[in-house]
Amino acid sequence: MRSDSAKKGIERAPHRSLLKAAGYSDWEIERPWIGVANPYNAIIPGHIHLNRLAEAVKLAVYAFGGLPLEFPVIGVCDGIAMNHEGMKFSLPSRELIRDSVEVMVRGHGLDGLVLITNCDKIIPGMAMAALSLNIPTVMVSGGPMLAGARRGKRIDLTHVFEAVGRRVAGTIDDDELREIEENVCPTCGSCAGMFTANTMNCMMEALGLALPGNGTIPAVYSARDRLAKEAGRQVMTLLERNIRPRDIMTETAFMNAVSVDMALGGSTNTALHLPALAHVAGVSLTLDRFDEVSKKTPHICSMSPGGKYYIEDLYAAGGVQAVMKRLLDGGLLDGTPMTATGRTVAENVRSAEVLDDEVIRPLGNPYHAEGGLAVLKGNLAPEGAVVKQSAVDPSMLKHSGPARVFNSEEEASKAILGKTIRDGDIVVIRYEGPKGGPGMREMLGPTSSLAGMGMDKTVALITDGRFSGASRGASIGHVSPEAAEGGPIGLVREGDVIDIDIPARTLTLRVPDEELAKRKAEWTLPELDSGSPFLERYRSFVTSGARGAVYRDK
Repeated sequence: MRSDSAKKGIERAPHRSLLKAAGYSDWEIERPWIGVANPYNAIIPGHIHLNRLAEAVKLAVYAFGGLPLEFPVIGVCDGIAMNHEGMKFSLPSRELIRDSVEVMVRGHGLDGLVLITNCDKIIPGMAMAALSLNIPTVMVSGGPMLAGARRGKRIDLTHVFEAVGRRVAGTIDDDELREIEENVCPTCGSCAGMFTANTMNCMMEALGLALPGNGTIPAVYSARDRLAKEAGRQVMTLLERNIRPRDIMTETAFMNAVSVDMALGGSTNTALHLPALAHVAGVSLTLDRFDEVSKKTPHICSMSPGGKYYIEDLYAAGGVQAVMKRLLDGGLLDGTPMTATGRTVAENVRSAEVLDDEVIRPLGNPYHAEGGLAVLKGNLAPEGAVVKQSAVDPSMLKHSGPARVFNSEEEASKAILGKTIRDGDIVVIRYEGPKGGPGMREMLGPTSSLAGMGMDKTVALITDGRFSGASRGASIGHVSPEAAEGGPIGLVREGDVIDIDIPARTLTLRVPDEELAKRKAEWTLPELDSGSPFLERYRSFVTSGARGAVYRDK
């Protein structure tokens, strides 16, 4: 066992004495050491209950012969960080989380891991660590929040962000805004729609690193506690059988996850996080591969923010395993990859059943013939851009309009809330990419303001930053190369006409090549200073959004 390096032999007497100071007996120290990474904090609603799940995990690890050793991990709440400086720290926290898990495991010689997750960057950060360390690991999430309710209608976090736009437009008053605010988030857990956190928790289940039910069992259900116990038990089985993350998250497993993502209509952020995971695993997962899968995988789950269903509905309809069973039966999934259950995908889904054909539609009756995401390319995005096409109104699938150019999210938000954006405009927000931001901010503020003002069907947004999983409308992000790298998005001028054609997968700046070359020759990088040593280090090492915004290897 790896832990032998920290506990065996006469030369390790000092090490054992320190463990005894922590209250461990000789016979406990002899057990396999299982790290339990717990990102609990008192800020994030998706994490506020994680101590409860950590206790369940530790109980099971101990019962099945391991020594559970809990340690903390940081986390950022994207909702609270949204639309101000805080969002610059969200994506960079992914790398910090990965590194902190690695430090704890390698620093103490741990034998296995249970990674307790919830919320946007904690999930991929921990999964990247699992792949890097490659020791037996099971992931278990804190689970989704239940949807809120107001006057007979279900609501979620999207509604309060959009209510801000409605208030600015004068269609609601302060009292109604407050009433929505009070009711959108009724329980602990990751926010109730198919936003980034829930999408990534579903992806961990699809990849096989997490157990069935991980993506959809509500946070407040007792089944979530039982799942945590099962994760603690199962890591001991994986340790005994020496099944490791790289045995599970193979190239085939990644392609399976992309298929599930397209069927679910997941967050555009999967096009950032799955390639980042694949990079650590030594697998090439390009944006082109996403688009290939999207073209052949129907969108069969109409989830908020683009649809009417919530994660609790998906759970009641059979969950991710039922979606996978439907895809497997249709030849759109490979059943051979190993999973954290110790069984293959096909073995896991054998007894899965779709319990509601509206929540999880048959492949022959999808909500959309293609998957939830589309990758656009053209002279404005030579390396690609990403849009959640399942959340775009049909009238905006093809759109041309004048560019309204802003060099920061704040500038764009001020213009939107100041009512200077007109129907037909295309809002371009640049210098918000991984390097430019730095940190590639999510922009739920601008998208939800436009939606609340009734302009999500008339105005498009294009950015080298990101959009929240809760965004809807013609929101095109991840434009690469980004402006700070000299990408064409940095050359757009006010009034330039941009053509968006999502069915054709094109994003075109209607400016002659000669003019673009002239602008490129005149372009200089604006002074970009975040005022944060941490963010400036991040800026120095991060790569393109098209590559998952991972750090350079060397």
